[in-house]
Amino acid sequence: MQTIGITGGIGSGKSTIARELAKRGFAVYDCDLEAKRIIAEDESVQKAIIGLLGEEAFVDGKYNTAYVSQRVFADKALLEQLNTIIHPAVKKDIKRLQTTSNDLKPLFVESAILYEAGMDTLCDKVIVVEAPEDIRIARTIHRDYHDIASDANINNVRARIRAQKVHKGDLTIINDGKTDIPGLVEKITHWM
Repeated sequence: MQTIGITGGIGSGKSTIARELAKRGFAVYDCDLEAKRIIAEDESVQKAIIGLLGEEAFVDGKYNTAYVSQRVFADKALLEQLNTIIHPAVKKDIKRLQTTSNDLKPLFVESAILYEAGMDTLCDKVIVVEAPEDIRIARTIHRDYHDIASDANINNVRARIRAQKVHKGDLTIINDGKTDIPGLVEKITHWM
């Protein structure tokens, strides 16, 4: 099975591209969504997180996202340690799909941190989705702040954009709103 990574910065539209690929019958592995599933289901991952962050990481058996976020985003070393628990579990899950699927269509792996998490090593090719900064800010304000474009929210998004690394891929898609999403996905399918 061919595996194609999809990555890009916040607000670039990579998830929108991935959803359109899924609508067309392609298998899409959303790393954020699947990481949440793994955390909820994998007892060894849960045990490792509790060992790192304490019993408060789970409340009534459910992942305490607010608590975990507060702890790890205040301590970069703790975030890196958490990532050493979650990223290998996600990679293992992708490898499981690669070895068990009989699908002849490619598997698309969507992740904002594809390279940082080492998931690019599981991919045959990588698509990078890009968009101009003003569009990325507007999309993120709409999604994360319900269109409340205060100076604080805009500055927060800008800081998140600057914190992300820019990567090269085998194909770059410019998702600037000038070409509709189906048109961009057509470009991907022709490229494949």
